[in-house]
Amino acid sequence: MENNGLYLIDVEQGYTMQEAVKEAKRCLDCKNPTCITGCPIENEIPNFIREISKGNFGEAREILARKTNLPAICGRVCPHDLQCEGHCILAKAGKPIHIGKLERFVADFDHSMGLINEKIPRKTRGKVAVIGSGPAGLTIAGDLAKGGFNVVVYEAQEEPGGILLYGIPDFRLPKDVVRREIKKIESYGVTFMNNMVAGEGFTVDDLFERGFDAVFIGTGTALSNQLDIPGKELKGVELSSYFLRTSMLANEGKLPIDEVLVKEGSRVIVIGAGNVAMDAARTAVRIGAKEVKVIYRRKEEDMPATKSEYEDALKEGVQFYFESAPLAYRGKDGEVTGISVKTPQGELIHDADVVLVAIGSKPARRIVSTTEGIEVDSKGYVITREKPYGMTTLRGVFAGGDVVHQPATVVKAMKEAKKVADGIAAYVDAKKLLEA
Repeated sequence: MENNGLYLIDVEQGYTMQEAVKEAKRCLDCKNPTCITGCPIENEIPNFIREISKGNFGEAREILARKTNLPAICGRVCPHDLQCEGHCILAKAGKPIHIGKLERFVADFDHSMGLINEKIPRKTRGKVAVIGSGPAGLTIAGDLAKGGFNVVVYEAQEEPGGILLYGIPDFRLPKDVVRREIKKIESYGVTFMNNMVAGEGFTVDDLFERGFDAVFIGTGTALSNQLDIPGKELKGVELSSYFLRTSMLANEGKLPIDEVLVKEGSRVIVIGAGNVAMDAARTAVRIGAKEVKVIYRRKEEDMPATKSEYEDALKEGVQFYFESAPLAYRGKDGEVTGISVKTPQGELIHDADVVLVAIGSKPARRIVSTTEGIEVDSKGYVITREKPYGMTTLRGVFAGGDVVHQPATVVKAMKEAKKVADGIAAYVDAKKLLEA
């Protein structure tokens, strides 16, 4: 473990060259590879693993590049046990091929050796604006740029990456990995415009006036849900997403450590049991919290977090309390001192210095409220159609990722984005044909 100022980072070590080849040789190269079925973006898994087993790491990277623009990220944060590895034939014997680590190895090897110089076509097919640079936005940008489109990404933060940079903690996804994947996409000819807030600094209409043929909205679910119970105004009650963002910035020296709510010795409660809750709890442990509890209103089998994230949190000392419905925050002199919950046994009080709320999120309305013609459903999610895939109710405007669906995993956002990229390409090609 390595001390990086704010908290300890314990990123799992990747494979050495010898370890990767040895693991790849275990692959049975099945006639009907179920691992591909389990992969949301249908990576050509047996093919790239076969090349690793032969020592052809450059060829393995080229095979991966056919389907993914973010292999170093997917290799680290995808729930492999539920997807590719969970569908591996060898999983039945409890010995699945470690596909995620092999994907990570290839991407890391490519970066360290500078293997790939992809031939990118001239940007002659059209001009596309992408709003948001999370997994969906980056996938759209990379796919379209490689397809001959001039792509400009507009990002509200000072640096691109979205949830990959600001929402997933370093111990799961090092920030230098995110930045290098973005650099790779930038090398395809994609332009990134940072500190550009849609709906404030510019509108969708402005983009069309600047000559863009299509606009993609990939702003995710920027607004975290609040827990509307008595005491919510108490100092010490904070959204988990904000806590993860401030801890990331403090860890990089971009924010004073004092601005991070959790301190060494804090008693912390996390409300919710999704992956964001797991990230918040495990980050609090690394900062040095004295005690970290997760409370969840449903049963253990109902929690949305992946099994591996839950098990890792347990190993690190996080305590879990299921069937615990929050009733009210408790406080003294304006500061939170705990929370009362309803359990099958009756009301229970948990003491705490900090309470982090992680009960889901929803899309912001900045873009929709400043653009006429983009319809949303009752929960604020953008409505899209099948043909061309991903187009909203406003012609030429597309959307994908969490702004369209309930928040999902990185790779599921990528899966949808790849389909939307095809929809955008088909739309712009048809538009150019009609204009000719």
